[in-house]
Amino acid sequence: MSEICAMKPIVLRHAGLQNPLLPRLHLYRIDNPTDAAGLIYEPVVCLVLQGRKRTFIGDSVFSYGPGECMVVVAEVTAMGQVCEATPEEPFLSLNLLLDPAIISALLLDVNELPNNPLESGYNVSTAAPSMLEAWRRLADLLDRTEEAPVMAPHLERELMLRLLMGRQGSLLRQIASVDSRLSHIRRAMAWIRQFHSEKLSVSAMAAVAGMSVSVFHRRFKTVTGVSPLQYQKQLRLHEARRRLVSEQAEAAAVAYAVGYESSSQFSREYKRLFGAPPRRDAEALRQIADPAK
Repeated sequence: MSEICAMKPIVLRHAGLQNPLLPRLHLYRIDNPTDAAGLIYEPVVCLVLQGRKRTFIGDSVFSYGPGECMVVVAEVTAMGQVCEATPEEPFLSLNLLLDPAIISALLLDVNELPNNPLESGYNVSTAAPSMLEAWRRLADLLDRTEEAPVMAPHLERELMLRLLMGRQGSLLRQIASVDSRLSHIRRAMAWIRQFHSEKLSVSAMAAVAGMSVSVFHRRFKTVTGVSPLQYQKQLRLHEARRRLVSEQAEAAAVAYAVGYESSSQFSREYKRLFGAPPRRDAEALRQIADPAK
C-alpha cells in the first residue's frame, strides 16, 4: 500500500482543482459521510485511496475502499454515497475519464488480451500493484507540471494498458470497439438522452440499437442495471434537477418540460431519487454552490 500512501498527500493538495494539462483526471476529497444521491456516470475509472464509497446501480450495490477500482464504461444512472469519511481521515479518490481513442490505439498494439463476454457496464476490483504504480506516476505529474506536457499522454496510456491487462480488460475492450454490443447500446442511450422528454417506445429504442426488442431490453439492462424506460425516467429527473437549480424555475413547469404529465408524480419520483422534494432540494444545492446567498 506504499503507492496509496504516496498518493494521499497529492490528492489533499490538489483535490477540487483542475489541471489543464491533465483534463481527464479529477481528484476528490470529502470530509463527512454523505446521503445517497442520484448521479449519471460518464465512462470513468475511479480509484479510492481512503474512506469508503457505496454505489447503487439498478439492483446492484458496490462497496469499495482503499486500493479498489470501479470502472464504468457507459453513461449509467446511479446512486452514490460516501459512507466512511471524517475531517481527520477524509474520503480520497482519483477519477480518470476514459478516452476510447487511447484504448483503441492500445488494442492495435496488444493482441493477446482476454475477450470475455460483456457482463455489465460497470465493475469493481482490487487494483494490482502495477496498476497502483501507474496511478501514482500519473498523480505525481500534478506536482511536476513542467513534465506534464510530455509525460501525461504516456502515463495515461500506461494506466489504460494496465486496466486492459487486468480483470476489467473486457469492459474497456468493449468501449473501444465501434461495433461491439456495448457500442450499439450506447448509441441507443445517446438517443434516449437526446429525446428524454418525449414519449419513446422500447421498440423505437431497439431499432436505434439495431436489435430485436427482447435482445435490446436484456442487453440494455445488463449494461445499465435498469430497463430502458427506467433509464429515460431517471434522465428526466436529472434534467429537471439541473433546470430547477440553474434556471430557478417552478417545479410544475419543469415537470412538464421534461415530459411528466402529473406534477404530483414528478414530485414523488424526484424525492425518491434525490431524497427531498424538488424545491427544497434545489434551494439546498444553490446554497451549497453559493453560501453567501
